[in-house]
Amino acid sequence: QVQLVESGGGLVQGGGSLRLSCAASGRTFSSFATGWFRQAPGKEREFVAAAWSRTSTYYADSVKGRFTISRDNAKNTVYLQMNSLKPEDTAVYYCAASSSSSWYRGRREAYAYWGQGTQVTVSS
Repeated sequence: QVQLVESGGGLVQGGGSLRLSCAASGRTFSSFATGWFRQAPGKEREFVAAAWSRTSTYYADSVKGRFTISRDNAKNTVYLQMNSLKPEDTAVYYCAASSSSSWYRGRREAYAYWGQGTQVTVSS
């Protein structure tokens, strides 16, 4: 079992930045991949970014160059640094963990563990 707790969401103006954190517990952190997904009202939950190590990271096209995922294995924490935020980034952001070999494909089905979500609102 893996428990995930997100923090760091909030309200920010367009063009601003936020950093989300996700603290993991329950299993050896380095033994699974971590991802961020988001869900806007009335829309499907979509992939944002995923990482297994510092060099093994993947991003959705919509956030490439603006968002950065990183992991601190010593702190059992994964981060999502979000820069140049746009109103269309408004959503509930979820942290997720996967031990699947297809973790990098961005599919929700590969992630067995989920946090409760944190709201990010970007004003125009």
